[in-house]
Amino acid sequence: MIDDEGREVPVPDRVARVVSLVPSLTEAVEVTAPGLLVGVTDWCTHPPGLSVERVRGTKNPDVERVVALGPDLVLANQEENRRPDLDALREAGLAVYVTDIRDVDGGLDSLRRLLTACRLPEPEWLREARRLWDAIAPASPRRRAVVPIWRRPWMAVGSDTFTGAVLDRLGVDNVLAGSPERYPRIDPDDLPEHDLVVLPDEPYAFTADDGPEAFAAPSALVSGRLLTWYGPSLVEAARELPAALGIAPH
Repeated sequence: MIDDEGREVPVPDRVARVVSLVPSLTEAVEVTAPGLLVGVTDWCTHPPGLSVERVRGTKNPDVERVVALGPDLVLANQEENRRPDLDALREAGLAVYVTDIRDVDGGLDSLRRLLTACRLPEPEWLREARRLWDAIAPASPRRRAVVPIWRRPWMAVGSDTFTGAVLDRLGVDNVLAGSPERYPRIDPDDLPEHDLVVLPDEPYAFTADDGPEAFAAPSALVSGRLLTWYGPSLVEAARELPAALGIAPH
């Protein structure tokens, strides 16, 4: 198998034990093949009620614990996980498959390849996600948005992000897409012209009383999972985000 980094991954013919170091990939595998996962991160919250070994976070996995679980395959992501941790897992003799997901179509293709690496057939949720996103008509006229992700200090979505790609498909332009940084610091009083503020509930939990008051433009409170996760959440995102963002169908 060749992963998204172009690295050959020695995946066995039968995959019976998988460790996922990415919440989105955890959900994708567990929904597709319940019971295949033997280890996940502390941040893996979906599907709810998932009861498997926890191996700390995406940025600080317990390498020794992962190795002790004896997985046939470890799933990772180029942005979410640190290369030294993945190299340590490889040096311990584990097969590590790395995804690199930057946009919706590329994400759907990447998920199909990853599930193939897990020796799984393409699931119905993946086919449905592709169908729904292919059918989406972008907002007209297009909206111009800023997408804060943190405050104290204020930070927002910048260039080359999956979140920006999702919004673009919906007809919402990220006004900070030209930033040299992926997640730049911002001043709410000094932003490019915009007519929408998209406030997700993760990583910072923006609420109706914590966030909108800092901006002059109208705000839309949305699920961060629908903006930043890739997997079965893409089905929900296609169905729910347009209404959450106030984008009328046409």
